[in-house]
Amino acid sequence: MYPQYFLTIICALWFSNATTASHAQTYRFDFGSSKAAEGFQAVMSSMTYNSDRGFGFEPGAIPNDVVRGKGSNLTKDFVTSTGVFCFSIKLPEGNYKVTLTLGDPQGTSCTTVKSEVRRLMMESLQTDKGETQTVSFGVNVRTPQLSKGNAIKLNSRELDYVTGIVKTYTWDDKLTLQFYGSAPAVCALEIEPASEDVVTVFIIGDSTVTDQASGGTWGQYLPRWFDSQVVVANHAESGMTIKGFRFGRRWDKIMESAHPGDYLLIQLGTNDEKKRGHDPMWDAADHAGDWVRTHSDPQKDYVWGLATMALEAKRHGMIPIIISPMTKIDRRTATATEVMTPYGTNARRGAELGECAYVDLWGMSRDIIAALGRDALSVYADGTHTDNYGAYLFSLGIVQAIRDLGLALSKHIIPDTPNFDAKHPKPALKDFTCPIEPSNSIRKAAYSGTNGQTQFGPL
Repeated sequence: MYPQYFLTIICALWFSNATTASHAQTYRFDFGSSKAAEGFQAVMSSMTYNSDRGFGFEPGAIPNDVVRGKGSNLTKDFVTSTGVFCFSIKLPEGNYKVTLTLGDPQGTSCTTVKSEVRRLMMESLQTDKGETQTVSFGVNVRTPQLSKGNAIKLNSRELDYVTGIVKTYTWDDKLTLQFYGSAPAVCALEIEPASEDVVTVFIIGDSTVTDQASGGTWGQYLPRWFDSQVVVANHAESGMTIKGFRFGRRWDKIMESAHPGDYLLIQLGTNDEKKRGHDPMWDAADHAGDWVRTHSDPQKDYVWGLATMALEAKRHGMIPIIISPMTKIDRRTATATEVMTPYGTNARRGAELGECAYVDLWGMSRDIIAALGRDALSVYADGTHTDNYGAYLFSLGIVQAIRDLGLALSKHIIPDTPNFDAKHPKPALKDFTCPIEPSNSIRKAAYSGTNGQTQFGPL
């Protein structure tokens, strides 16, 4: 039988018709110190972000203005840096199309772009000497507010409880882009509202999926593999469980934001197995963070919890995909452990009851570990969480599963996405070349007190 609280949820199901704030304006920025192109806002490297201006560079590495004197007003100058530099613009909540013009009129360039908290959007785009390229991708901007004047329950990693200031790019009132590489060259930036037919891929998960300030997760790397008609909205957060995701109103936020035809990727279980202790993401006095309150038995409420999420999503017109939690690793032996086996194997039952697509990441991660041998230690940052290499491999595995399932989403996978076989994972560690930015520079920018001036009431 269904647990009573899930029956209550199903019986009380309702759908919000709320829309996000109007964001019809298009923004155009021309980087560099020479005259801006017509219709573009000039942005010099000295323009740091402040709330009144509504755009500018974040604290951290300050880019340099480079003027070549060749080409159009838009491409004859650019900004660059030997470190990671971040540019922010205040935007209403919603989905946006970002278009970048990259290149050096007198030299080569190589630029990697991430958004918000290190979501990989574009990897090592290279231009030849004198060449510029224009590339586009979709991004999601959101705040904690809900349509009825309420807000999601942010944890201490996300919110300064004393000042009420959001301290992560994930939930502030702006879009932040991070640029770095061997020779980044950013000439121009255009931001416009996403078209109505754009597909949003929502992600539900925990610390193994969320946007991490260092290391990486497959949720952070997933945007890399889709065209600008897909926006990945990663709502995963550290410490989350099936019950905790609902209690914190994070489920409500997705249901208010989603539209028919959007996708919902659900990967939970890493924390659902915990029975005692306190989630360190929450203040010690907040007993909502006690694991005993959010534990789910792998054969009972865990299965029903996944199924209920899938059923509710389908009633909302969404396309749910349940993903089993990845395995943990024994770092002494570089082999998979059995800690997550009850949840890894029972996630499939949740998908069957919810009559939705299923991705066996638990099995996939075990195959990857077995295939890599000692190199599997570079897949994980610790016994539970992936590092950048693992995030890259797992994201490719998720994309391959989307292909194999024959989902309509697969038509938006970009052409350079390789096929992936978990038993023969590529790239090999020695061939992994995705640039990794210095984690301390991103951490400083993402969590400095100067980032994000929007204040919210008690949550």
